[in-house]
Amino acid sequence: MALIVQKYGGTSVGSIERINAVADRVMASRKAGNDIVVVVSAMSGETDRLLGLASEISQAPAARELDVLLSTGEQVTIALLCIALNEMGCPAISYTGSQVRILTDDAHNKARILDIQDHNIRANLAEGKVVVVAGFQGVDEKGNITTLGRGGSDTTAVALAAAMKAHECHIYTDVDGVYTADPRIVSRARRLDSVTYEEMLEMASLGSKVLQIRSVEFAQKFHVQLRVLSSFEDGPGTLITEEDESMEQALISGIAQNKDEAKLTVVGVPDKPGIAHSILGPIADANIEVDMIVQNVGVDNTTDFTFTVHRNDYDKALGILNKTAKTLGAREVTGDKGIVKISVVGIGMRSHAGIASKMFNALAQEGINIMMISTSEIKISVVVDEKYLELGVRTLHSEFGLEQESA
Repeated sequence: MALIVQKYGGTSVGSIERINAVADRVMASRKAGNDIVVVVSAMSGETDRLLGLASEISQAPAARELDVLLSTGEQVTIALLCIALNEMGCPAISYTGSQVRILTDDAHNKARILDIQDHNIRANLAEGKVVVVAGFQGVDEKGNITTLGRGGSDTTAVALAAAMKAHECHIYTDVDGVYTADPRIVSRARRLDSVTYEEMLEMASLGSKVLQIRSVEFAQKFHVQLRVLSSFEDGPGTLITEEDESMEQALISGIAQNKDEAKLTVVGVPDKPGIAHSILGPIADANIEVDMIVQNVGVDNTTDFTFTVHRNDYDKALGILNKTAKTLGAREVTGDKGIVKISVVGIGMRSHAGIASKMFNALAQEGINIMMISTSEIKISVVVDEKYLELGVRTLHSEFGLEQESA
């Protein structure tokens, strides 16, 4: 008998009809002989509704009280799903994060899981019950309710799978797997049967919304096999697992894009030691994350320093840079919010040369100018004008032979 942890997001449990459909799916898996632990999010839109209520009272609600409020969303879902399962004749029991005792640190709104006490869950499974756990939440050592932040329900599911040594952790979403590119941009994008943790981490960091980075990192650390599946249709989904050295890896697994980028340049900065820290230090102090960095040294002993940030942080970063530039004696600060990042990702790059050249040539043939370049062992990213996003993605998808075969 296999132990499967299933996670259903807000869209999958967004109505009573969908909760009943999830119950049918859970029951079918239970009848197939599996032990099932289910992790659920709040119903679609519920967390935003609760945040809205809090904001009507205070623009800066206490973090502890906000966690108490937000945790109620998942509590509703676990109860409704268990009511549905019991009504169908499938014994089920619900647990909040504190009832399981998913122990976290005390960082409200962004807590980290420290330990999971799973003995009650194991006892319930031995009794033949399905166990339904509230995602996104835990409890600190003082008994305060905590929430795990963005992607928290995925993290809860992976953490439970790791603690209980589950056979697999199934993440049910509104898509049926991980694709070679966004199907909304590339009509012939192909669903991948499997990807490695490393490839999935790169795709998630580059804008893929299928899984949150944190849950993939957790899965990789504790060797949890993840499978992304659709809660609306049957299918094998995509398995996210460790690299299998016995198999020949595809050269490129996918093309990712990120529209949330903005570019900033400090022009004519004196070229001297410590200049990078002088520019980026105040940016980091403002809690602004920097992505790609390029520095060009000119013939006049000055340098142009360019970096990218999330588009939402552009105005804040620009204001900081304008002050910094005056202090450093730079000529000017320029910025551009009309950019995007396109990346090719593939673990097969490790053993193949010429990927970058092939990528750059394909873009050049379409008249797409590259502004910035960043590489890692299994990824090459370029920054281009946002008007070339779809053309760039389609061009690279075709260039690296990722299309599904015609029927």
